[in-house]
Amino acid sequence: MTLPLRDAVAVVTGAASGIGRATALALAERGTHLALADRNAEGLAATAESARRAGVRASTHHLDVTDAGAVAALPEAVLREHGKVTILLNVAGVALMGRLEELSLDEFRWLVEINFLAVVGMTKAFLPVLMRQPQAQIANVSSLYGIIAPAEQTAYVSAKFAVRGFSESLRHELEGTGVGVTVIHPGGFNTGISTGSRIAAAIDGPEIRARRQAWSDTFLTRPPEVAAVAIVRAIERRQPRLIIGADARAATFIQWLLPVRYWRVIRLAYAKFLTPR
Repeated sequence: MTLPLRDAVAVVTGAASGIGRATALALAERGTHLALADRNAEGLAATAESARRAGVRASTHHLDVTDAGAVAALPEAVLREHGKVTILLNVAGVALMGRLEELSLDEFRWLVEINFLAVVGMTKAFLPVLMRQPQAQIANVSSLYGIIAPAEQTAYVSAKFAVRGFSESLRHELEGTGVGVTVIHPGGFNTGISTGSRIAAAIDGPEIRARRQAWSDTFLTRPPEVAAVAIVRAIERRQPRLIIGADARAATFIQWLLPVRYWRVIRLAYAKFLTPR
């Protein structure tokens, strides 16, 4: 059974830019009202203004998704504005370059708190509200790196695999209820999370920044609006899993064929971007 999007209410994190913004606006075009959350107040206001031009209500909620108190208070604020929540879309995320030996525990913890624990916190906060609806959907953005695990991405991969596992386990827990769970695995898209990724302080420098830019120019070229169309369709169809992009589909297929040795094939595409050893 599909999820009606017109007059639904979607909470979207990371709504100020990238895939979060693009998906929020794609939902608005389908008649979905929006509760938009991000720590970037200026970008948040711009997304809301664009959404309202599509004829929907759009509230803005300026918060850090790692702030447990702010997250706990968010459902009540959204209900005051909209009266219900039908969709929770967890998009907010960051990236961090560096091998494990180069990362500090504080850097690793920073990423995991935003990319994984915030997803858990938002889901736990909104689940009772979603359960009140006959139909509702949670959609969590993992990554292609929640399926394959490239070198020099230990922190990011750890969090995105965790989002995948959390989403799948939660889906199984919610069987027989009206709440479904979609886990989303985008490939390379041109978003702020990629171009603005943090570099481990121990290795930050011009050479590493140039390598990151070359990576972005090679792999991260598609606009987030392409991902948004697929995500909205998956939410409407209540798909359990969505893999977006030819690169993500190809890498997923290779991982399926070679579940242990897939890196021997895939690293050929990555070789010139990895730290020489």
